[in-house]
Amino acid sequence: MGLILLEALLALVVLGLIVWWTMFSGRKGGELKAPPPDKNTEPPTH
Repeated sequence: MGLILLEALLALVVLGLIVWWTMFSGRKGGELKAPPPDKNTEPPTH
């Protein structure tokens, strides 16, 4: 029984590490900013 709980705890730790890695190990400055829209063009009309 104790071995099953230890294995479940280890699986949760691994899951937590995967989530942490995907959320916080990106670019140092964060996401790239989108360039400002060009003011010389009008938005398309449908």
